[in-house]
Amino acid sequence: MIENWNHFLLPYNQAVDELKVKLRGMRKQFQNKNQRSPIEFVTGRVKPVDSIKEKMNRRHVSEERLEQDMQDIAGLRIMCQFVEDIYQVVDLLRKRSDMTILEERDYIHNEKPSGYRSYHIVIEYPVQMVTGEKKILAEVQVRTLAMNFWATIEHSLNYKYQGEFPEELSARLQRAGEAAFKLDTEMSEIREEIQEAQHLFSYGKGSEPQPPNKRDDQ
Repeated sequence: MIENWNHFLLPYNQAVDELKVKLRGMRKQFQNKNQRSPIEFVTGRVKPVDSIKEKMNRRHVSEERLEQDMQDIAGLRIMCQFVEDIYQVVDLLRKRSDMTILEERDYIHNEKPSGYRSYHIVIEYPVQMVTGEKKILAEVQVRTLAMNFWATIEHSLNYKYQGEFPEELSARLQRAGEAAFKLDTEMSEIREEIQEAQHLFSYGKGSEPQPPNKRDDQ
């Protein structure tokens, strides 16, 4: 029986805080070299206790197996401009020595029936506690801005319908998911034009270099 959830979630909060700094640091390294970063911005969160308990009941996860069986208590989200950026970010994460990739799920070209698209990576990340090292499972989701918009709307609707969407709404969401991916595909087709325009806009004559869409506060 978990009596103190704040104590239980402490290493997860530390893992999210550390990973946000590290992932945002990757973006800054590209910027410092005056190179375009595949990372647009990074967010992270620890799943609320009520959400953990609801998922435990729905997935029949016992408290004794919670740390092993629930992979997304700690969650990071990496947003990208283009689909190609997603796979570049995944390659960068595979090369890191401060985390171990346990599982990868490509929902971009193998989208879920609902229309959901994203790239999921489950990592094992070591957190240094005063009592010693503790390895935490965390889920990293890498997606485009269009994918994130669709997923955010679908997640909100889930609270209203508890996953049991009316047939017409479900069909509309599927079509919206296809439209969002078509937008990503079209943007990829003109990616070089877009990147050149962004470079000219950000590094124009007589201006100090300013990385595009700077979001250091996120």
